[in-house]
Amino acid sequence: MDVKIAFLNGNLEENIYLKEVCKLKKSIYGLKQASRQWYLKFNDTIVSFGFKENIVDRCIYLKVSGSKVIFLILYVDDILLATNDLGLLHETKKFLSSNFEMKDMGEASYVIGIEIFRDRSQGLLGLSQKAYINKVLERFRMEKCSASPVPIQKGDKFSLTQCPKNDLERKQMEVISYASFVGSIIYTQICTRPDISFAARMLGRYQSNPGMEHWKAAKKVLRYLQGTKCHMLTYRRSNHLEVIGYSDSDFAGCVDSRKSTLGYVFILAGGAISWKSAKQTVVASSTMEAEFVACFEATIQANWLRNFISGLGIVDSIAKPLKMYCDNSAAVFFSKNDKYSKGAKHMELKYFAVKEEVQKQRVSIEHISTNLMIADPLTKGLPPKTFIEHVKNMGIIVTNDC
Repeated sequence: MDVKIAFLNGNLEENIYLKEVCKLKKSIYGLKQASRQWYLKFNDTIVSFGFKENIVDRCIYLKVSGSKVIFLILYVDDILLATNDLGLLHETKKFLSSNFEMKDMGEASYVIGIEIFRDRSQGLLGLSQKAYINKVLERFRMEKCSASPVPIQKGDKFSLTQCPKNDLERKQMEVISYASFVGSIIYTQICTRPDISFAARMLGRYQSNPGMEHWKAAKKVLRYLQGTKCHMLTYRRSNHLEVIGYSDSDFAGCVDSRKSTLGYVFILAGGAISWKSAKQTVVASSTMEAEFVACFEATIQANWLRNFISGLGIVDSIAKPLKMYCDNSAAVFFSKNDKYSKGAKHMELKYFAVKEEVQKQRVSIEHISTNLMIADPLTKGLPPKTFIEHVKNMGIIVTNDC
């Protein structure tokens, strides 16, 4: 559903006058308060109808009536409704239409550039950005480019030394929309494509002064998307829902700063629900430290996921310790014991929060073979065969409509 002229519904709390000396009683488009006032108006209205706000994501609402459940997801003026009861669905739609001017779009098929596929007989839900990727390919005149098997090759290194060094090189790069190009790639990886996270974030480090080598690497990522645009992020119906995390790190992979790159991914119902690839803020002195810092970042996200999912009430196992895997045995051992470690005495205190979370049994960190580390593509380039296998385990599979 879509709310028409949503921002005009917001009530103003300040005295605001237009240039024509008009005192506003309602918000209008263009006011810095408009989006906030619209949210407050909508929140008061929907809460009065019995919906409860998710405390860790205030754009998600839940209403429970016996065995009937309905979720409402608000994205600016777009609303998604998900329920197990048609009567409750129609009742909610009627209430919304009585309070706001609404446009019912029917069953959701596209949301913010993401296409939704359903196969109820197979219990399959898929999210695809094929149409968006095609638009990006056309915008940068690469719709006929050849495909690449991976977004970044194993061993590829990029650094500030590849940035323009003279006026001629800078002028050559001025005509290239590098920032827009990388931004389009990053939006894709944020929504449905964790497989390009490492490449996208690495390229983003050079947006202020990109060189030709960075531009060639960016085009390679888009060539990879050309070959995999028919892939979608999938989730499968299951009688047992459990969130499982994978945490990984390279070691001193950034040529410029010698900082490591961390990566984590959380899987639910056979597909990735949360992922991240980022350069660490400290220079690790060992692989154990780099992996432990990655575990810290993953633990923070695990706690957020626990609180978020607990508010939804759909995953019973969320009350148990959230299971995470790490492929560094020293980091796993360090997270579970209180022994003094000479190699960790210099580490910032905040990272030791991982130990506390393990002791409180809010998370459990177990060792896993590197061959099974799904988060590996988020920290480094990999050979095609290994990369494809990990991507498949993230729930990214090819569709049959291409």
